[in-house]
Amino acid sequence: MAIYGVALLAACYIVGIFLGDIFGALVGVKANVGGVGFAMLFLILLTNKGIDAGWLDKKSQSGISFWSAMYIPIVVAMSSIQNVVAALRGGPLAIGGGLVGVAVAFAFIPIINKIFGNKSKQGVKP
Repeated sequence: MAIYGVALLAACYIVGIFLGDIFGALVGVKANVGGVGFAMLFLILLTNKGIDAGWLDKKSQSGISFWSAMYIPIVVAMSSIQNVVAALRGGPLAIGGGLVGVAVAFAFIPIINKIFGNKSKQGVKP
């Protein structure tokens, strides 16, 4: 059952890693910057599009759900190899970059909510 949806996952991963390498080169870092995050974002978007359009069957949905559940331990394992101590010693740029990233993400929550809305609350008056 879990093998279904792996092609979509693999395609998202390849595109995400490619974009992460390009983004790393653009910012002058010889590393992949955000590739796994891009891959997961593409997987979420394509999965939702596939469910809405009807071209993603139930078996593929359950396979993608399995691999999505595996995503968190994989990211934890990947982040354990990062040199956080060296990044923090590198100066306030690493801390500032993290804080700015979190602030931007929080700022986009109301914007995304206005654009897509909550479909479950449509028609319900407060």
